[in-house]
Amino acid sequence: MRLDALIAEATDGPHAALEIAGLAADSRKVARGTLFFAVPGTQADGLDFAPDAISRGAVAVVAARAPDKALGAPVVVVPDVRLALSRAAARFHPLQPATIAAVTGTSGKTSVAAFLRQIWLYCGRQAASMGTIGIVAPSGAVYGSLTTPDSITLHETLTTLARDGVTHLAMEASSHGLDQRRLDGVRLSAGAFTNLSRDHLDYHATLEEYLAAKLRLFEALLQPGQPAVIDADADVADKVIAACAARGLDVRTIGRKGAAIRLLERSPEGFATRLMLECEGKVFRVLLPLAGEFQTSNALVAAGLAIATGETPQNVFAALEKLVGAPGRIEKIGDRNGGAAFVDYAHKPGALETAISALRPFARGKLIVVFGCGGDRDRGKRPIMGEIAARLADIAIVTDDNPRSEQPDAIRAAILEGAKARKGADVREIGDRAAAIAAGVALLGPGDVLLVAGKGHETGQIIGSKTIPFSDHDAVRAALEGQA
Repeated sequence: MRLDALIAEATDGPHAALEIAGLAADSRKVARGTLFFAVPGTQADGLDFAPDAISRGAVAVVAARAPDKALGAPVVVVPDVRLALSRAAARFHPLQPATIAAVTGTSGKTSVAAFLRQIWLYCGRQAASMGTIGIVAPSGAVYGSLTTPDSITLHETLTTLARDGVTHLAMEASSHGLDQRRLDGVRLSAGAFTNLSRDHLDYHATLEEYLAAKLRLFEALLQPGQPAVIDADADVADKVIAACAARGLDVRTIGRKGAAIRLLERSPEGFATRLMLECEGKVFRVLLPLAGEFQTSNALVAAGLAIATGETPQNVFAALEKLVGAPGRIEKIGDRNGGAAFVDYAHKPGALETAISALRPFARGKLIVVFGCGGDRDRGKRPIMGEIAARLADIAIVTDDNPRSEQPDAIRAAILEGAKARKGADVREIGDRAAAIAAGVALLGPGDVLLVAGKGHETGQIIGSKTIPFSDHDAVRAALEGQA
């Protein structure tokens, strides 16, 4: 493909007709004929790697500024290298599923994407989902594991999915991916917002900046007239609705305050939930096979997206009765001594509070939570999560999550500082995660509930620079079977 077909700023240059054989933003991935994007970073300037890229075969460089000295290859200067990369990737890999819906928010993205895929499949569509748990094909096969892949990988994947016959794709839109322009170039049909709580404040300076990154989905990527599905019961719903309205989007709200899908009644029934809903002037009664108010919200956001992309309410609400929860989201692993053990991905304050609160009604006895916090991430959330666990659980066991480069005992100490602020709370510390899980399982008695929170579907634990095999699922099962 010609350079001028990929980069708008190259149309008037002397190298407009240069043939491009591939794209790369990592000089180590450059091959002959590659167009190299010198992405500016916080640690290093991408232009520093341009000589290496050219030595490996790059025929041109896209950069935010002209280099200090000649590189031996043409340089195209653009205002935003990340944006140029995403748009070029979309042009270089032009095929995409015909219907793509993106969901953003702090919690619920994975579940909404999984639920929407399942609803579309029920309605007869060739549907896939993309996000934290990977790419789930219509067959159910799972591969990959990034919430929002880099632009080149994303568009390569979209083309592969389209060639494989996928017509409908539900994808998560992370704040990082939106802020770094990774989703630009994706031809969206609809977008959705779940909720906002503290997360990623190691990347975003403030909660306001975090919300602003989320709002890019609606303010920049969706086009006027396209549907935006919003959980009207979220704390920041008014701000999101206002941003969508200003963009001229077709705002569709769900929830108790919703207009497109109004939740009239909700009542737990074992580990299921009975719902009475109003949509398009009709009342629907649904038995949702999932527990917790947050799963009701996730299911309704997914239902709103399905209806917004052309499915009938009758089919959509029938599909809700067949939903299966996403892996590692309030997932029951097994029972012991009359108590039940669950695994959940909750690794931020709001999610931990939601998960514990969702399981509380099912704990006729003690509610035990095992959790930790990741290293090299937002340190401010550690005492907050400690206080939440100490306040809401009967027994809180603080353990290691992914300590990364930090000292695990320092992370636990920060959590315990918040936990011990709750006078009289039963808070324990067991650094080894497998041992902590085994201790939690050993405490199970009749009517008790154990929640192991933080890693969910993950199959590795990051200690230092190494990732060692570790699965909360496997650790819980081993403890339940007396093998821990």
